[in-house]
Amino acid sequence: MLVLDNIQVERIEDEAVISAKTSQPLYAAHKKIFPKRVSGSFRRAKWLVMAITLGIYYLTPWLRWERGPFAPDQAVLVDISNRRFYFFFIEIWPQEFYYLAGLLVMAGIGLFLITSTIGRAWCGYTCPQTIWVDLFLVVERAIEGDRNARMKLDATPWRARKLVLRVWSHAIWLVIAAATGGAWIMYFADAPTLVGEVFTGNAAPVAYTTIAVLTATTYTFGGLMREQVCTYMCPWPRIQAAMLDENSLTVTYNDWRGEPRSRHAKKVQAAGQPVGDCVDCNACVAVCPMGTDIRDGQQLECITCALCIDACHAVMDKLGRDRGLISYATLSDYNANMAVATAGGTRPIDPTLVRTARGAFSDRLAHFQIRKVFRSRTFIYMGAWSAVGLVMLYSLLTRDRLEINVLHDRNPQFVTLSDGSIRNGYTVKLLNMIPEPRTIVLSLQGLQGAEMSIVGIDLPAGRSFAIPAEADRLKVLKVFVRLPADKVKDEVQTLKFRVEDKASFESNEYKASFNAPEAHT
Repeated sequence: MLVLDNIQVERIEDEAVISAKTSQPLYAAHKKIFPKRVSGSFRRAKWLVMAITLGIYYLTPWLRWERGPFAPDQAVLVDISNRRFYFFFIEIWPQEFYYLAGLLVMAGIGLFLITSTIGRAWCGYTCPQTIWVDLFLVVERAIEGDRNARMKLDATPWRARKLVLRVWSHAIWLVIAAATGGAWIMYFADAPTLVGEVFTGNAAPVAYTTIAVLTATTYTFGGLMREQVCTYMCPWPRIQAAMLDENSLTVTYNDWRGEPRSRHAKKVQAAGQPVGDCVDCNACVAVCPMGTDIRDGQQLECITCALCIDACHAVMDKLGRDRGLISYATLSDYNANMAVATAGGTRPIDPTLVRTARGAFSDRLAHFQIRKVFRSRTFIYMGAWSAVGLVMLYSLLTRDRLEINVLHDRNPQFVTLSDGSIRNGYTVKLLNMIPEPRTIVLSLQGLQGAEMSIVGIDLPAGRSFAIPAEADRLKVLKVFVRLPADKVKDEVQTLKFRVEDKASFESNEYKASFNAPEAHT
């Protein structure tokens, strides 16, 4: 316990598991991390994000969306058997999966945008690994206690109490992991039906296999490996450096006001030596879920969860000092303030240079301004992200829900009938891409004198037919087009197949060729 100005501040005997000042071996035994619980604005933000994201993940499959009697009513569904993806009022067919590519592009650009502005906020707040580790830590703290209690329990021999507590912790982890796997498969089938089948043993083997795999990975990554996933398995920490610049906000230890740190500020000051605001209490180290020391500077392992900011704020509040010893700051502001604290780099850090005689911060110090976030890089990212989104939105709003595709017979390409007329065969595919049955008019355009007949439709040959189309289905027709001999003008002539829904005024066309034998003179 430290006593500063008659105020007791807890001194946590701890050191960073991962330190930027120490060269780490390529292979090293894992050191378990016991992050201390902390309260503050960033911790509350993480609780809120965790509640929202977990709520979305677990509850979304249970949302209903009425699409009529010919389509499923689950709001979000990946219907693999029918090759459809439903997202509320949007229905995506297999040939429209370029929308998925567009979403992935937007996600990538969005990640670049967020990282270039506020650092690894994705990692610290919304990454599934972070969310589930936080959730598992909630269980661990509730059963085994906070940091000191867990460390003490971990160091004790395996006796009944330790065994019971650990069994409880891991059992609840497994339940959470199984619920995670179970929720995932609900996105691929009707959730209420699938749950009933799973618990009665009637679900498909792939459902049980998926649950087992996701249960194992969630339990392993969230409960056992934790920070090792971020440090050794995730590529993003290695990529993020290219996304940051001197105006990106990152969690920063402001050593220009914290150094020289001391646990005995009064004695140091009495000796006439400068002393910074950092009291070396190690609170920032104790709360870090990655086991890093933010005072060592930017590190690959830091996920910028900002819990160290909350911990430091609590200590500064207790000592009656200004907050911000650890804060979100840009490199440009940090360098400017370091120049003030070191007299332009001519001397070691002197905290008296950043304060006035009354103890207030100097007006020469740089402070973050929101305009620094809006710079050319962020505008480029925002513009690219918006452009992709607008193109996708326009495409989504104007896409055809009635399509036609025609494949000409390859062998034979034409047949000469007994009356001398020429016949070509086509496979016509009609796509009714709405969840309602409708009547589609298939007509022939161009190629004067030609008539078509459809296999399975007992009607005389003509240039137009009304075709009943099932809801959300592909209808395949075998169509023959006959052209009298006196109308054949060339070896290859063009025609159009047109489909139209008279009720909705939707239409589409497909240009095809009509082949005839070579003319002999």
